[in-house]
Parts: sequence; structure tokens; C-alpha cells
Amino acid sequence: MIGDWRGGGKQANEWRKIGVFASCETVTNCFIDKAKRIRCNRLIEQIMANSNLTNAKRAKNDEFYTQYSDIQKEIEAYLEYNPDVFRDKVVYCNCDDPFESNFFRYFVLNFNKLGLKQLITTSYKPSPVANTQLQLFGDDKTLTKSKGRPKITANKFIINEVKDIDGDGEFNLKDVAMQLKANKHNEWTPLEGDGDFRSDECINLLKQSDIVVTNPPFSLFREYVKQLFDYNKKFLIIGSINCIAYKEIFQKIKNNEIWLGNGMGRWISGFIVPKSYDLYGTEARIDENGDRIVATNSCLWLTNLDHGRRHQPLPLMTMEENLKYSKHKEIKNKKAYDKYDNYDAIEVSFTDSIPSDYKGVMGAPITFLDKYNPDQFEIIGQMATTKVDEFNHGYPYINGQKKYARVLIKHKKKIKD
Repeated sequence: MIGDWRGGGKQANEWRKIGVFASCETVTNCFIDKAKRIRCNRLIEQIMANSNLTNAKRAKNDEFYTQYSDIQKEIEAYLEYNPDVFRDKVVYCNCDDPFESNFFRYFVLNFNKLGLKQLITTSYKPSPVANTQLQLFGDDKTLTKSKGRPKITANKFIINEVKDIDGDGEFNLKDVAMQLKANKHNEWTPLEGDGDFRSDECINLLKQSDIVVTNPPFSLFREYVKQLFDYNKKFLIIGSINCIAYKEIFQKIKNNEIWLGNGMGRWISGFIVPKSYDLYGTEARIDENGDRIVATNSCLWLTNLDHGRRHQPLPLMTMEENLKYSKHKEIKNKKAYDKYDNYDAIEVSFTDSIPSDYKGVMGAPITFLDKYNPDQFEIIGQMATTKVDEFNHGYPYINGQKKYARVLIKHKKKIKD
């Protein structure tokens, strides 16, 4: 089934609005009007894009490169809150092929603007374009070799200084290439191993760093985040929205050790994928640079770097006002908010419908975390999977019917009577 109406999330809500509870074949036939059919097709394309990303995770095929514009947009939000967040810091991009990574490109081109002390970039395996770039970045003679050195399997770039050295009046990647080729101030060397972030070689580089910024492999996400905390690192990374429900991740969100970045879903406009990746519908395209882009609304930024958005209070109405004036038909004119069968909390179907004067526990949509203000709310737990533990209380039920995954929250500040 494509977009099964019994599922959760925004797409399920869209299926309900359209009135389609059928398979892909039914969606594309003429039993629905043209406008609904167009919306259905768009939803199918979104589902396919998200499904392909999930399948890549299962197959441990994580070659999804982040677009420069998305990196720039996210990092600028932190600079707006704290212009010195990267100043005198060592930034490590430990899942990034220097020949291809837009993380490397962003940080090296903004090295002086950000005031970086050092930029370290390592890749997991040989770059598909590395052999075609050797004339730009140097040749075998520039690499320090030892007897019996194995074939290069990964690269390490260490940038200590950037400046205009070709005299054209501006700094660009060509200047970096010239500095690397001359081995002046900066370093390009092969790694001894395969560049796995868990290797001793990469861990030693991690120890030298202050902030890790990258798009790590989703298939190893839990292990990757654990390592960051084991070595007490600041970080800004991309993950699947599904990671919110991971026990190891949610626990840290609850304890305010991790929080969402400046947006989720469409905030990340898409990923650059290999040529072997199938492009499908309007959710995939080839951009002006010839890159193959797949858009997905199922990813987010996770971080422990502070930013201003997480301190913005969420404007809310009282429960009485919501029941009387809410823009959502599911709430307006109800006598009261529904309560769960299996947990002492009220159901809040929309983040903007959280009642400002309710003192008990509320079940809010997972997307609430995108607007979570730790000064305004306390996270109690979640109802997001069938497994029950100290953080998860099973999926919520109302009158015997299963509902969508929810985050359990309470108002943090005492409400005056």
C-alpha cells in the first residue's frame, strides 16, 4: 500500500484530506478528480524519495552528499546567535570526502570569516574523482610514502591557513589546491586505514577537534552519536527524522543534551546522490551543475550547539480559547481534549493547539520538537514505538484506536491559578 491512511505523519493527514485509502494503482486512475490526483502523485513521489533513503540505510549505502546551500543556511543561524561559535575552534568533518564534500568546501571557503583554528577532513573510502583531481591537488610525489605503504584508501586534509596565493585578488579552492600541492601550512596525506570514524587513526583526529560537522552514515547513527558523547564533542550533524525515536537519541533530547537544529523536513532541500541512484518524479532533479538531487522531507539537523530558535517561546491559547477559536476542525467546538486509554495525558493533535493553562501531561506531535523551548516545556517521555521502557510508553490509544506517535510534555513554569 502506498500512503496507507492508517499510518502516521503529515502524509497520512494528506491522504485523509484527499480521501484516498487505496493502492498506487487506484491513486492514478480516474476515480478521483484531477486536483486530487495531482496531490496524490506528489505524495507518492515524496514517499518514494523517503523510501529510497530508508532502503539505502538498510543496504548501508550512505552516499548522500549535502548541498552547499543547506549547510550555509544552517550554520548562518548559529552565527546569528553567536558570531564566535567557531572562532579559534578545530572543526572536524570525519565522514567527508574532501574532493566532493560541500562541508569541506564551506569551511575552507569561510575559514577566515569563521575564525577557524584548523579544519580536518577525512573520507571513508577513495573518492570516485580523486584520480582525476591529482593534477589539481598534487601528485604522488607530494605524498610522503613509506616502504610497503598500501594503496591509498582514504584521504586526510588538514587546513591551518587559507589565503589568496595565485594573485587573482580572491580566495577560492584553487588557492587551497596550490597550498596543498606545495605542502605549505596545509596537509594532504593518505590515511593508513580505510577512514572509518571508529578507527584509532580517526579517533585520534577526533580528540584534537572541538566541533564535528558532517552528514554521518545513517546505518551507523547510534554508534556515531555515542562516540561524540564518549569524547565530549560539540557537533552539528544530519540524521533521519526516525532517529528521534531511538532510545539512545531520545534520552539525550529529553535531558537537553541534544536538540534539533533550525529546521526539519523541507528545511533540508535535498541531497546529491550518485549517478547510479534512480531519480523519480518531481522529488528528484538534476541541478544547474549537473548534480543529481533527491528531495526528502524525512531528515533533520541534530546538534548541541546553541541557537536562538530554541529559545523562542511558543505562543499559545488557553484550553478554553482553543476549544472555541482553534483553526483546526478536530479541536474547535469540542467539549474537551481527548485523553489516552493507556497513559494519563491529553491528546494534542497540533503543536499550536497546546493549551497554555493545562498543568498535566500532554501528547504533542513529534514535530513539536522543532519548536521545543527548554525554558517553556519539560519533556516527560514519548509514545512512539510498540516497545515500552523508561522513556517510551507504547503507541497512544484513544477509545481503542491507535494514534500517531507523540512526545509527552508538560509546561515547565508553574502556571498561576
